[in-house]
Amino acid sequence: MKKLKLEELGRLSVNEFKDAEKIPVCILLDNVRSLHNVGAAFRTADAFRMEKIYLTGITGTPPNREIHKTALGSTESVAWEYAEHPETALEKLKALDYQIIIVEQTTESIPLQKINVSPEKKYCIVFGNEVNGVSEESIALGDVAVEIPQSGTKHSLNISVCVGIVAWDFYQKLALVS
Repeated sequence: MKKLKLEELGRLSVNEFKDAEKIPVCILLDNVRSLHNVGAAFRTADAFRMEKIYLTGITGTPPNREIHKTALGSTESVAWEYAEHPETALEKLKALDYQIIIVEQTTESIPLQKINVSPEKKYCIVFGNEVNGVSEESIALGDVAVEIPQSGTKHSLNISVCVGIVAWDFYQKLALVS
């Protein structure tokens, strides 16, 4: 076994990424305050070839030095759009037949591993503020709420970790892993 060099990884260029087929999933960040978490979401969206990121409310937008620290250039490859109100973006996505998946602990949330996804459908996964979670307005527009089962004392994950877990779950369920 040997560690691969960067040139051995077969990475896409930014232009190749933009032209490549994406999984039918986008991310919406609902008032995420940490610019590092925003950058991590971009990097994860790039890693799993997701369609787009919607940045809403107080969520920071590129170009930004703090976002760039964790995004490592993925703000150039991943399409993104800003909306002042999360519900504006969600209503637009619902009109385009996206299923709205809220990542939040609610009275009706189901464990992440139990959600069924299909490559014939389109999904928008909503992640909320680090303190207050997903807004009530966004929850009201959700089709389903999912949560990541946890058995520790906190029952809370950093949003960047949460985005990674949920993105990987959708990616592997959409059978895009070789």
